[in-house]
Amino acid sequence: MESIKSYKKELIIIGICGLLIGLFGALLVKFGNPKNMGFCIACFIRDTAGGLGLHTAAKVQYIRPEIIGLILGAFGISFIRKEFKPRGGSSPITRFVISFFVMVGCLMFLGCPLRMTLRIAGGDLNAIVGLVGFVAGILVGIVFLKRGFSLKRAYPQAPVEGGTMPAIQIVLLILLLAAPAFIYFSTEGPGASHAPIIISLCAGLIVGGMAQVSRLCMVGGIRDFVLFREKKLLFGFIILLAAAFIVNLCLGNFNPGFADQPVAHSDGLWNFMGMLLVGYGSVLLGGCPLRQLILSGEGNSDSAVTVLGLLVGAAFCHNFGLASSPDGVTFAGKIGVIIGLCVITVIALAYTKKNRV
Repeated sequence: MESIKSYKKELIIIGICGLLIGLFGALLVKFGNPKNMGFCIACFIRDTAGGLGLHTAAKVQYIRPEIIGLILGAFGISFIRKEFKPRGGSSPITRFVISFFVMVGCLMFLGCPLRMTLRIAGGDLNAIVGLVGFVAGILVGIVFLKRGFSLKRAYPQAPVEGGTMPAIQIVLLILLLAAPAFIYFSTEGPGASHAPIIISLCAGLIVGGMAQVSRLCMVGGIRDFVLFREKKLLFGFIILLAAAFIVNLCLGNFNPGFADQPVAHSDGLWNFMGMLLVGYGSVLLGGCPLRQLILSGEGNSDSAVTVLGLLVGAAFCHNFGLASSPDGVTFAGKIGVIIGLCVITVIALAYTKKNRV
C-alpha cells in the first residue's frame, strides 16, 4: 500500500512538471521567444555560445536566461532537499565527445527532444519524423545497454567541483544584465526574439526546480518503458505535449503541416537522422540535454562536462557550417551526422567490450 502511494505521489509530481514545462513552453512564445521554441536546450545553449562570441552567426547570439534558471533552480532545490552531491569521474572525456555529436544531431534537426515535443504541440509535422528517429536512436542505444554498456561509476568530489557550474551561471547572469561590449546580442533572427529576462529566468528556475524533483527525462522515459515497462516519465511528456497543445490552440499558435514551420526545415531524411543521433547519444549519456542541465545543477561534474560538450558542439556547428537553417540542411551537416553515428558506435562497442572483460 505504501509503495502504491509513493508511486502515485511520484506520478503527480512528474505530471505537474510536465504541465509547467508545457505551459511555460507555449507562454514564453507569447512573451517573445521564437515560435515553437519556448524551451529548447540545444537552441538556447547555441544562442549562449553566440552571446559569448564562441561563434559568429549573428542571428543566434543571446545568453539565454532559461538555461541559467534551469541550472540554478535545480541547484537550489537539490540543496534544500539535501540532494546536492558533488560527484564525477565517469569517463568525462568520452561524455564530452558524445555530447558534442548530440549537439550536431540537434542542430541538424533544429531542436532538442524538448523542442521536438513543443514543435509537435505547435503542429509541426516534421517533428513527428524527428520523433521516429529519436525513438530509433534510443532503441539502438538500448541494445548496447542490454549487452553491458557502461561509462563506469562516478565518485564523490569536493563541493567546489559540484558548485562550479551553478557559479558559472551566476557569472553569465551578471554578464547578461551588465551587457559589456564583449557580449553579443542578436538584432534579428531567433536570437533577437526573447521574452523579458525576468520572465525567462523565473520560468527556468521553476522548471529547473520541478525537473530536479521529478527527474523528468524523455530519453529516460522511453528507455525505462522499453526495458522495464515503466511509464512514469513518459506520462510527464504526454502531459507536457497536451498542455502546450491547448495553450497553442488558445493563442492561435497551432499551425499543422510540414511547410513554413518556424525555425525548421522539411527535409524528412535528415530530420530523422539528426534525432537518431540525438537519441542514440543521449541514451548512452544516461539522459537528454534537459536532464544533463539538471544533473549539473545537482553537482554532477560529468553532466557539467556534457553541457560543455554541447556548448562547444554548438559553436563548432555554426563556425564550420554544420547547422541547418529554415532554408535546409548543409552538406557539412550531413557529413557531421554520419561521422557522429560512427564515432558513437565505436564508443559503444569499446565500452561494451571493455565491460565484458
